[in-house]
Amino acid sequence: MPTSAPKPPLSEATGEFGNRVRERRHHLGLSQEALAEGTALHWSYIGQVERGQTNLTLHNILKIAVVLGVDPGELVTGLKYP
Repeated sequence: MPTSAPKPPLSEATGEFGNRVRERRHHLGLSQEALAEGTALHWSYIGQVERGQTNLTLHNILKIAVVLGVDPGELVTGLKYP
C-alpha cells in the first residue's frame, strides 16, 4: 500500500507559526503531549499546528503561548497574510 505525501501547510503563515511553536517546544524539552496537556488541547491538534495544517483561534494561540512562556506576539510577529 503506497504511503501518501504529507499534507502541506495551509499557508506560509501557518507553516511558519508551526515552526516557531515546534522550535520553542524543543527548546523547553517538551513533548507534544506535554504541550497539549498544559493547553488543554489534544496532542494531535498540536501536531497539526506544528505542521501548519490548521488555522488557530486567538484563544488557542494564547493558550500555547502561555505554556511556551512567550508573549503571543513572538509567535505571530512578521507573519504575512497570503
